[in-house]
Amino acid sequence: MTDLLLKKYNVPVPRYTSYPPANYFSTDFKATDLVTAMAEANEVENNKISFYIHIPFCKHLCHYCGCNSWPMAKKEQVERYINALHQEIDKVCEQIDPKREIAQIHYGGGSPSSIPLHFLQELNEQLLSKFKTIEKPEIAIECHPGYLKEEDWHMLLAAGFNRFSLGIQDFNEEVLHVVNRRPSLLPVAEIVAILRAAGATINMDFIYGLPLQTMESFTTTIEKAIALRPDRLVTFSYAHVPWVNKRQLILERAGLPDNTTKQALFDKAASLLQEAGYQPIGMDHFVLPTDELNLALQAGELHRNFQGYCTRRTTGQVYAFGASAIYQLDTAYAQNEKDLATYIEMVEKGELPTARGYSLSYTEQITREVIETWMCNEAIHWKELAERMNRSVKEIQVAVLVNIPQLQELVADELILWDEQGIEMTPKGKPFIRNVAAALDALMLHNTQRYSKPL
Repeated sequence: MTDLLLKKYNVPVPRYTSYPPANYFSTDFKATDLVTAMAEANEVENNKISFYIHIPFCKHLCHYCGCNSWPMAKKEQVERYINALHQEIDKVCEQIDPKREIAQIHYGGGSPSSIPLHFLQELNEQLLSKFKTIEKPEIAIECHPGYLKEEDWHMLLAAGFNRFSLGIQDFNEEVLHVVNRRPSLLPVAEIVAILRAAGATINMDFIYGLPLQTMESFTTTIEKAIALRPDRLVTFSYAHVPWVNKRQLILERAGLPDNTTKQALFDKAASLLQEAGYQPIGMDHFVLPTDELNLALQAGELHRNFQGYCTRRTTGQVYAFGASAIYQLDTAYAQNEKDLATYIEMVEKGELPTARGYSLSYTEQITREVIETWMCNEAIHWKELAERMNRSVKEIQVAVLVNIPQLQELVADELILWDEQGIEMTPKGKPFIRNVAAALDALMLHNTQRYSKPL
C-alpha cells in the first residue's frame, strides 16, 4: 500500500457494526417504541433469538478500552445488578413468542468473567428455561484470562458456554503493563487444552496499534498464537477515541505507532496467519478452514452484529440485557441506560430501561442489508441481493448508490471493481472496506458524527 493511498483513505468512518451506527440513536426513541419493535420481531420470517448480556464490571480498567466498563463494585452492588438482569429478562421475555428458538447467547462487557461465575450459570439457566434452542446454539463469553484459575474455566464449561473469546491483546507483558492489562494467570496453552478437551470453540483477541508494539514484538505475539492453533483469531485495530474514553490520553503520552507502522503490523500478522492456513473473514478475523465462519463465507451466509461475525444459522434478532446493552431488531435498535445506578433503579421499578434508540425507515432497512452484506462478504451482487430481500435491483440501487463520485474514485484507485452486476473488493482495497461502505451510506453525505480511522 502506498503512503498516498494511506493518507487519502485513512480517514474517520463508521465501523458499521450496525447500520445506522449507534451515534445516530436518539432519546426520542422510548420504551413504548421498543415494545412495538419487539411485537414486529415476532412476525418476521427469520425470528430466531439472540440474547446479549452486558456485564460492565472489570477488576482493572484497561487504558485502551472504549466499552461501557465500570470498576469492580462491592458485593452488594454486583448482586443488585444481577438481580436487575433477572428482572429485565423476565419482563422482556413476556414480549417474545414462546415458540421462537434461541440461536445465540453472548456475554460481553466489561469483563463477564470478573464476577462470581455462578451468576453466569444462573442467567444461562433462566434464558434456556424460557425457550427451546436450535441444534447446537452458540453460547459465548468474552473472558479476561488474567484472573481465572483452572477451576474457573471448568465452571464456565459447566455453565454451558461453548465458545470462548480470550482477551489476550498481546503476549508482550511490557505492552500489557503500559495499557494497564494483566497477563494471563494460567499459561494460555493450559487454558486452550482445557477448553479444547471439552470441544469448545476458542477465539483469541489481539489489538495492534498499542504503545511499545514493534514489528518484532507483534510478530512474536502472532507466532505464539498460531502455535496454540485457536479456531479463530481476531486482530483489532486500536481505535483512538479519547473523546469517548479520556484514559486513552495516557496512551498518547506513552507514544502510539504512526499509521504506516500500524498498517505494517496488521499486514505482517495477516501474512503470518494466512501462511499458517488461516482464512481471512471480514476486516479483522482469521479462522481455520473448517471453522463455521469460513464455511458460512463460502456459502454466502456470513452475518455480523454488535457481538461480531456469526453465521446465518446462529443469527437472531438481538435482545439485550444490562446497562448500555443494545437491541438489534428487524425494524429498530434500542439501547439501555448506560449509568449503572439508573439502570438498576429503572428495572427495579418495573420499567424497561430504554435510554435511546432508532427506528429504521424502509430505505434504511435496505441500506442496512447492503452494508452488512458488503462488510461480511466484500462483494455485492445486485441480483442475488434482490432475490434474498424480495426487492427489485433498481430499488436497492436507488437506496445505496448515493455517492457516485466517491465510488468512481475508489474504482480509479483500484480498491473496488464495479460493473452492472455488482461491486467487489480488490485485494488492494481490503484495508478500506469501511470506506466503501461509507460511500453506500446516504447518512454520510451530510455527516457531523465523529469516528475512528480504519487503520
